[in-house]
Amino acid sequence: MRRRAPRGRFGVVNAFSHTFLVGWAVLTTFPLVWALVSSFKDDREILTSAWSLPAKLRFDNWVRAWTEANIGRYFLNTAVVVSGALVLTMLLGAMAAYVLARYTFKFSRTIYFVFVGGMMFPVFLALVPLFFVVKNLGLLSTHLGLILVYTAYSLPFTVFFLTAFFRTLPSEVAEAAMVDGCSHWGLFFRIMLPMARPGLISVGIFNLLGHWNQYVLPIVLMQGQGAERKWVLTQGLTALTINQGYAGDYSALFAGMAIAMLPVLILYLVFQRQVQSGLTAGHLK
Repeated sequence: MRRRAPRGRFGVVNAFSHTFLVGWAVLTTFPLVWALVSSFKDDREILTSAWSLPAKLRFDNWVRAWTEANIGRYFLNTAVVVSGALVLTMLLGAMAAYVLARYTFKFSRTIYFVFVGGMMFPVFLALVPLFFVVKNLGLLSTHLGLILVYTAYSLPFTVFFLTAFFRTLPSEVAEAAMVDGCSHWGLFFRIMLPMARPGLISVGIFNLLGHWNQYVLPIVLMQGQGAERKWVLTQGLTALTINQGYAGDYSALFAGMAIAMLPVLILYLVFQRQVQSGLTAGHLK
């Protein structure tokens, strides 16, 4: 018979792990809550009573940030770029991952490892050649150029994640569909893609966060005369930080930060169960 470890040892480990997780949760959540609360204060309250609740909810800060600071325009630009990049990334990534996971052909492993190797290539190393490639294609300072670049940099992780997920799906279902006369396209779009929904939601959330918070690529690719009207949120918030920092309008700055932060935070809270199930399902068979 195996000797059981003393119960007290497990109690100490559990107490330590729970304390660490609670501390990490507070450390992560507090800046978000503080920025949200500060967005309803005026400048005097932010400077003199940074840790107190606002005397009243000042929604005019949000209106001023949305209109006068052009956060509304940057928000719409970001929504267009992120939506286009996300749809393109998920479609191409799912198709490539499905073929690499379910079909055996020459150089399939080589292609898979090329995608995996793309995850280890830092974006900073390709900024200069990427700038000239996009410029030569006539896509500099355009949303389409940004969408294509976002897609290219998101594909390696998407293919890597979904390949492992597609391999866990039962082969019997695919074989039965093929016996019933289902085509390869029908098998993918009507059978396998709905079965891979948890994995698609998980990798989609990660890609959404990465696209939404991307800063380096827009700074490099959104240049030139009139590019300010096509800026995304990260660029707009940077400009707002500089301008409002000198102007002293900190309330509008915090309101702009809250506007940029809340959509992805709400989306993650809504789909958190699907994200967790997708992450665990990819490792189980």
